[in-house]
Amino acid sequence: MKKKILVSDKDKKDWLNYTKNLKGIYNKDLDILSKNNQINSIKKIDLHGLSLERANLKVENFIKNCFKLGYRKLIIITGKGSRSKVYNDPYKSEKMSVLKFSVPDFIKNNPSLTNKISKITKANQKDGGDGAFYIFLKSNENITE
Repeated sequence: MKKKILVSDKDKKDWLNYTKNLKGIYNKDLDILSKNNQINSIKKIDLHGLSLERANLKVENFIKNCFKLGYRKLIIITGKGSRSKVYNDPYKSEKMSVLKFSVPDFIKNNPSLTNKISKITKANQKDGGDGAFYIFLKSNENITE
């Protein structure tokens, strides 16, 4: 036979008062959910129309900020370079898409970025295909700037 536990009227009243005044109580579930949203969400940056210097600066800041905030997957959209004005300049190669090749090289040769990145891969067609790539960031919990 189970023993019945009776709750006094005072305990009920105290519990109701407690549950009505939860403003000062830290909700760890919300914190965990927001952290998971950042880990599982994908941040994206589009570099169309930027100069190489401006694109590199923007990408560097983007990666560092996303790493600091705990994001794990990024999409960098460079474009394919098919509409660039290389056709008008005989000194530029028509086969060279400046941002498409130079931005990943900039990232791979920047030690302040490479220690935050676990891998760089080509993007799926739905995310930009040949005109984009993914960056997978390491966890920022054990790494300091």
